[in-house]
Order: sequence, then structure tokens, then C-alpha cells
Amino acid sequence: VTLVAANVALPDPAGAKVVPVESAEELRAAVLEAAAQADAVVMAAAVADFRPAAPSASKIKKTAAEPDPIRLVKNPDVLAELCERRRAGRLPRTKVIAGFAAETDDVLANGREKLRRKGCDLLVVNRVGENLGFGTPDNAAVVLTADGESVEIPRGPKEDLADRVWDLVAA
Repeated sequence: VTLVAANVALPDPAGAKVVPVESAEELRAAVLEAAAQADAVVMAAAVADFRPAAPSASKIKKTAAEPDPIRLVKNPDVLAELCERRRAGRLPRTKVIAGFAAETDDVLANGREKLRRKGCDLLVVNRVGENLGFGTPDNAAVVLTADGESVEIPRGPKEDLADRVWDLVAA
């Protein structure tokens, strides 16, 4: 097991090779390298969609003038790139690619569209918002499959959700 991790203050899981990264570009490189030898890739967290085009090395101080707008650029879409590489035959060993989608509106419709657009095998979709998803001990999800199935996972401990997802990946 290779775990590519950013911004995590948890101990390393036993038996896993942990690759710490700080940026979306570092994450992309580490995931693409690890995926070349992987039977399954589970993208259990998403990279932010955008990043500042020109990050400041120091604090932007408040002045009497309004600040300049912060221009954003797209981060790489690592999940879509993995799926495209597999379609092109450049990840022959990788049999399953699973992604996650945190949604705030039209959860199932947005999840189905994302699954189609990305081309992964499984997409774990969950609603996020106040007391939902991030920073909570429990969660619920719907796992969408490339062949049109949907598997509801009722609200419960995140460990139970993870077990259900792994069962679907293994199947």
C-alpha cells in the first residue's frame, strides 16, 4: 500500500509506504508514479480545483488600498489523468480506479456527471456542508459504478464506510 498524503497530522498507517506531498503538482507526480505499479487506486481525497496563480512568499499586509484580486489557475485533475492513462494502455496493471466526490447540490446528478466525465470505475459521492463530511466521525455516501449501479451506504462511522468501499473495490 502506498499512501500519498498532504496536510495530514495523523501517524503513518502500519505497513504502508507514505509519500508526503505539499502541492497539487507534487501529489500528481507521486500518484502517477505509484499508480504504475498499483492493482487499484483509491483517490480518497480531492485536490482543490484551483490554486493562486502567483502564491505570495510572505503575508500580504493590509493597507489603505484594496488588495489586488487573486488570480486562480486550475490544478491538475489527477483522477481524470489516471483514467485517461489507463484507457491509453499506460497503466496496464491498474484494474480499478475509485474516486471521491464531495458535493453540496444535486449530489446524485453531479456525481453521475463526474463519473462519466472522469471515467473511473467507482465514484464515492457524499454531501458536504455543516456537520457533514469533513471533520465529523461519521458519514453517508452513495457509490456509483461505471456500469450504472448505485450502492447506498447509510450514515455511520467512517471506518464502516471505508470497509464498504474496499469491498466494492475488491469485487
